[in-house]
Amino acid sequence: MAGNASSPLGETGTISRQELQEPPLYRVLLHNDDYTTMEFVIMILERVFDKNNEEATRIMLNVHHEGVGLAGLYTREIAETKVVTVHRLAKKNQFPLRCSLERDT
Repeated sequence: MAGNASSPLGETGTISRQELQEPPLYRVLLHNDDYTTMEFVIMILERVFDKNNEEATRIMLNVHHEGVGLAGLYTREIAETKVVTVHRLAKKNQFPLRCSLERDT
């Protein structure tokens, strides 16, 4: 098939590429409270956020000492799912653990 000016490929016979942009990332944060056990926070970090024990312990200590800790960076849909999962597991285990997301800057 010969290309011509009315061809969908255009006059030069090439397709222009749109620039692809990476989706924005969101920070998933765990918040300290006076009731949720350190062991439960570590379990959440290992099971929901796929952290090894050493990294989970480090993040848990940050939550404990700083009041908040970064559990991970994800696309919006994944971050929202992680927040819902944390809240569901916390409620099931009768802990008030809070988890939130914010757009990464």
